[in-house]
Amino acid sequence: MAIGVHNVTKRFGDFVALNDVSLAIPTGSLTVLLGPSGSGKSTLLRVIAGLEQPDSGEVAIFGLDSTALPPQKRGVGFVFQHYASFKRMTVRDNVAFGMKIQKRPKQEIRARVDELLELVQLQGLAGRYPSQLSGGQRQRMALARALAVEPKVLLLDEPFGALDARVRKELRAWLRRLHDEVHVTTVLVTHDQEEAMEVADRIAVVNHGRIEQYGKPRDLYEHPATEFVMTFVGPVTRFGEAYIRPHDLEVELEPNARYEEATVEKVVHLGFEVRVELALAEGEHLEAQLTKREAERLELLEGQRVFVRPSRLTEVEEDAPGARVAS
Repeated sequence: MAIGVHNVTKRFGDFVALNDVSLAIPTGSLTVLLGPSGSGKSTLLRVIAGLEQPDSGEVAIFGLDSTALPPQKRGVGFVFQHYASFKRMTVRDNVAFGMKIQKRPKQEIRARVDELLELVQLQGLAGRYPSQLSGGQRQRMALARALAVEPKVLLLDEPFGALDARVRKELRAWLRRLHDEVHVTTVLVTHDQEEAMEVADRIAVVNHGRIEQYGKPRDLYEHPATEFVMTFVGPVTRFGEAYIRPHDLEVELEPNARYEEATVEKVVHLGFEVRVELALAEGEHLEAQLTKREAERLELLEGQRVFVRPSRLTEVEEDAPGARVAS
């Protein structure tokens, strides 16, 4: 196990940022800490890094109790949302900085920098300065700099949060490919559910300083342990006393005893899929997600009467942090 967090509590004055948190992160995995702003996910990352000291509990890195170790002795690389680059240094010098501090041989530094710049697709930009790079290129430079010192663990705190949606999407696909090449144990903090589902081997959903559920992305999506996980991980709509994913709502034109009547309020075409906003007779609002082919068959119009039925309902417990945690 690469990282073991055992019963960690962290307070800032009267505010409890982490409340008796335990987490086991496998070696070589890409684990995402997912949660809303103020949930405690960045504090947990900073405790792992040694940038914050817990009030109680322990942090072990590769079996070594690291709770009292300073960051530079934990073997971690850290990348923040804001690039923290050295503005007067070239890309090459930024990437080489940590190795120079370690007083590695010049030839070794040069070879390692060349290898990393090729890995992060910046090999033609070694002589440029950070101000001459795009946001995505600066973040790739920051990742190369963190990897240069060969950390045991790579910690990423909202690394793509300052970038636009298109660049974020490109970079998270690139990060997943990079991780599959280097296999360094990686922990990524994000509030973006799509980002988490796309890159993670495992996700820890953090809420109010506790872990609501920890497991594989598909398990969290299909078998949420709590109401919070159900509503936070992926789109969801309420159907009576249960929840339903929009793609699990069937829509038909002809009445059927098993279907409920509804009115089409809005049809939104999203290219490969179509989102349909509906209102039941009792005034309850639902959302259906149809394939383009299904939508073409139905030819739905606003104000049209249709009939709906959930193909699958999910009933979850009321919010109970820590209700389901998989190691």
